[in-house]
Order: sequence, then structure tokens, then C-alpha cells
Amino acid sequence: MEIDYDTRPIELANYILENKTTIRATANVFGIPKSTVHHDLSVKLKYINYNLFLEVKKLMDENFSIKHLHGGESTRLKYQALKQVIDKNDEAEFTA
Repeated sequence: MEIDYDTRPIELANYILENKTTIRATANVFGIPKSTVHHDLSVKLKYINYNLFLEVKKLMDENFSIKHLHGGESTRLKYQALKQVIDKNDEAEFTA
């Protein structure tokens, strides 16, 4: 598959705006490193299509501002699942 390095930032920007995804999710869909997605969207896109760059920057800033909430929720779910496993093991000890 031939990659056009001038149009890739536009394709990435359109995808991220249409689907309201993160840089990481976009990188997974396109099969490229997240650092490449970030560079294309924050550096190259500025010179290719400034208005599109501003839209993407707004979404990226929004994603960045809520990033800590997603991490906190993931941690909460992780320990909640761990507690269920421990509780289940404790129940099994008492019934055996």
C-alpha cells in the first residue's frame, strides 16, 4: 500500500474528528505509531490545512484535559475486579 505523506495528516484528522477518537485509538486503526499520529496532527497538519489543525487541536486538548479521569476509572475497575477475585477465594475457603 502506497502512503502519501502529504495526505496522511488530513486522513488522520478527518478520522479523529469524525469518530472523536484518541491519538492512541487512531494509531491502532491506521497501524502506525502514536508518535507519528501526534506529529502528523500537531506539526504537519498546521502547514497543510490550518483550519483543520485548529479543529483537531481543540479535540486533542479536550482529550488531554480528561485523560486523568480515564486513568482513574481504569484503576478503580482494576481494583474492583481484584477485590471480587479475593472475595470469591475467601468464600471458597470457608465453604470447603
